[in-house]
Amino acid sequence: MQAWTSEGHRAGANQDWQDLLSASLGIDGDWSPMLSSILERLRRGVALSLSDGVQLFNHPDLHEVGRLANCVRTAKFGNHAFFNSNVHINQTNICVLACRFCAFRRGPKAEDAYAMDIDTYLNDLEQYAPFVDEVHSVGGLHPKWGVEHYESLFQACKEKFPHIAIKALTAVEIKHLGQLSNLPTLDVLVRLHHAGLHSLPGGGAEILDDEVRAIICNGKESSEEYLRIHGEAHSIGMHSNCTMLFGTIESIEQRVKHMISLRSLQEQTGGFQCFVPYPFLPDDSRLPQAQLATGTEILRTIAVSRLMLTNIPHIKAYRMNIGDHVAELALQYGADDIDGTVQKESIMHLAGSNAPLDHDRARLARIIEDAGCIAVQRNTTYESFSLFEAPTIKPRRSLKMAQ
Repeated sequence: MQAWTSEGHRAGANQDWQDLLSASLGIDGDWSPMLSSILERLRRGVALSLSDGVQLFNHPDLHEVGRLANCVRTAKFGNHAFFNSNVHINQTNICVLACRFCAFRRGPKAEDAYAMDIDTYLNDLEQYAPFVDEVHSVGGLHPKWGVEHYESLFQACKEKFPHIAIKALTAVEIKHLGQLSNLPTLDVLVRLHHAGLHSLPGGGAEILDDEVRAIICNGKESSEEYLRIHGEAHSIGMHSNCTMLFGTIESIEQRVKHMISLRSLQEQTGGFQCFVPYPFLPDDSRLPQAQLATGTEILRTIAVSRLMLTNIPHIKAYRMNIGDHVAELALQYGADDIDGTVQKESIMHLAGSNAPLDHDRARLARIIEDAGCIAVQRNTTYESFSLFEAPTIKPRRSLKMAQ
């Protein structure tokens, strides 16, 4: 099996991807005239502007936007598309907040409220430990769990499962731990990193516009706090992902400004490895004024993300949210990653996702191959890669029929 490594800041991207992109874009005559200024910026490696992003969202030919995003993807990664072997364990659904879009959160007295103690968490992870190399854990803001609880959890996890990387705790969870423990968020991150936390997931960004946040997630961290906490993680050598929840009440301009905010932090720290745009999954009660994203809007948002965020290595088609079929299409619209085997997950499925949870590596590779790409298994921090080769299935022996 072919394997290779990469520095964390490059996350497997080709070192000369900008030259490859310039060559792949061809001549202006291959594209609509209205894209000429965007093509020139991409060729020169100049970041696209707010107006460029809005233009791409409004461009009448979705397939052309996707083709342009695919040029960036292939310049960075050739025809490789990535996945990993992971499990999601949501440690508690008890939360002191009540974000309007969240179907997962429960109050402490709810009949279906739960909070895993450390032994329960480890026993749950033990079922998957032989098959995964990452545990992804996010949950509610438990009113009693301070930084000491998570230090003990991560230390116990690393001691029992040293091969498993811990990706856990969104920015608002870090903020909450700091408030409970009366610590600056940087100190929280340092202590948890020392205890075994490898990297931060990107959840909780929603839309980085405080007017929108006041409506959909009032009381959560501010836009500035989200960016600051991720910047602090980067400053101590922790990588992280970043996200965008779209299809609630935000405008196209607010989506593009969100991307530009993330891009600006990335210019300073280089610590983001993957951007994960995902649509709000609606019901009739949580956010009735939500705009609701169509399949084509999902593909367009992924494509625009790839074009706006050329300094963030990876764009994820988060199949737990958008489903396998759209994720497969997204690999031709700028996405290069489809997350992992997952095994179990609560937050998206309570919100309405019906994506399968029982995917093994061979089934994920099949999604990638059906999109015309080459399946590559990666580790949590995009530093170790191997071409995936599905195990050979021996033919079943059968008895000869009696004559």
